[in-house]
Amino acid sequence: MLGSRRLHPLFPRRNTSRYCKIYFSQPYARDTARKHSATRCRTSEPLSRPAGLRKRLCPPHAQPSSFPMVRKIVRRYLILARGKFLDDAKTAHGVIAYGQDEISAIVDASLAGKTVRGVLPHLQCDAPICESVREGLQYHPTSLLIGVAPQGGALPQAWRSEILHAMDAKLEIVSGLHELISEDEEFAKAARRSGTEIWDVRVPPTVPLFSGAVYDVRVPTLLTVGSDCAVGKMTVALELARSAQKRGVNATFVPTGQTGVLIAGWGICIDRVVSDFAAGAAEQMVLEAAPESELLIVEGQGSIHHPAYGAVTLALMYGCAPDALVLVVDPTARTIANFEVPALGYPELVTAYEIALAPVKPARVVGIALKTLGLDARQARYEIERAREESQLPCDDVVRFGADALYDSIASEVRRTRPRTAAVPA
Repeated sequence: MLGSRRLHPLFPRRNTSRYCKIYFSQPYARDTARKHSATRCRTSEPLSRPAGLRKRLCPPHAQPSSFPMVRKIVRRYLILARGKFLDDAKTAHGVIAYGQDEISAIVDASLAGKTVRGVLPHLQCDAPICESVREGLQYHPTSLLIGVAPQGGALPQAWRSEILHAMDAKLEIVSGLHELISEDEEFAKAARRSGTEIWDVRVPPTVPLFSGAVYDVRVPTLLTVGSDCAVGKMTVALELARSAQKRGVNATFVPTGQTGVLIAGWGICIDRVVSDFAAGAAEQMVLEAAPESELLIVEGQGSIHHPAYGAVTLALMYGCAPDALVLVVDPTARTIANFEVPALGYPELVTAYEIALAPVKPARVVGIALKTLGLDARQARYEIERAREESQLPCDDVVRFGADALYDSIASEVRRTRPRTAAVPA
């Protein structure tokens, strides 16, 4: 059973008076922060993060001045999501729902004049939605966040003028796209001209090859795995970490994707790391977080039977060496998105993940989290019950019904396991 002790905040509370130090990327941001207050979109309790974030894992302007002190920027985001905010802006939704930074406004002309709460009530945010970056500047942002993460990570061409306008206004540009803003000649010149910064979140640090040191970590590690991409693996990890914290367990969310890094303020985007080093990157994040934690909950990526991203999933599974898995499933899906690969049933998915880990470091699937978005309450409960019957595991939708019940059902099953080793002849 997991123990309890004093909690360490993962996300600084949104009241800026509680920060040890506040740093901004340029004078415009510093001056406007003194004069204005932005919409605050969450009041939930923070999670925990490792106290000693080393330089290689920190985003720009958040480097530790003397280990383990961390400099902290308070960003005020204007989020660019033109025509995509409702149903294709996973990064925007995650940062709004769970992030530590303030949300000034959203840019989406198709919803202009409305508020976030008016179109997506579950995000619990009253930020206005604007027609353009020019209009959004009246809300005094410090940074423009590219709020989408499309497959392939390309920047929509129609958005270039909005980004250039933000640069002219001296906003920092924050992007989680694979297409790096800092390597675009036009954007690089504009940033130098205006004296602003670009943070390409996906750019990984230098990491070593996998060493096996993760096998000596004494903290249990839980990894979320999925039936497909975009089924909620990050959200489930965050919600389970919050439930653990409420029960006095010092749980740390370990981010492995661009939205998770934006939320937590540290981490590595595993899908950008050269394949030989991807397992090493996952290992380094576990080694980083373990000393200050009692439980690590690692954000999963992709799916083991995804034809495009299965390799990323497997590298993460081997690199973080989990002791237990939580499977995240969209029960309405019949195929892998954008492919004709059939979706697997619950027993098949559980078996696939457990067999993949069994030769190296065994880990069991201890629970299933369902994404029932789009179903009514009756349908959602039917799908949860069906999953329980077919898998014989604890199942729930942690967004719709809360994560406490699922966490309580699996907590005692999250225990340290050992890697397989060859027998040494006598």
